[in-house]
Amino acid sequence: MKTYLIAALVGVGIASAAHAESHNPAVKDPKPVATPIAAKGANSFTEAQARDRIAKAGYSDVTELVKNPNGVWQGSATKDGARVLIGLDYRGNVIKR
Repeated sequence: MKTYLIAALVGVGIASAAHAESHNPAVKDPKPVATPIAAKGANSFTEAQARDRIAKAGYSDVTELVKNPNGVWQGSATKDGARVLIGLDYRGNVIKR
């Protein structure tokens, strides 16, 4: 009986971890978050969606936007009159580099 209970709890834990990893908070949260480090991962944002998220974070004139091998959209943009390098990770976080 104990073996079945332990196996069931382990199964639930694995299923919960898999769900947490596949969850993309960027889809639920329309407001981008500023973070100092980009999260590596499979980025499902299209270029147009990436530009929109970056604009919602207060940046304008987004140029040279390309997705790097780590799944981070990178480019340059203008904010507060200054030209800066920016990134957008798979979670929807906007990173000023």
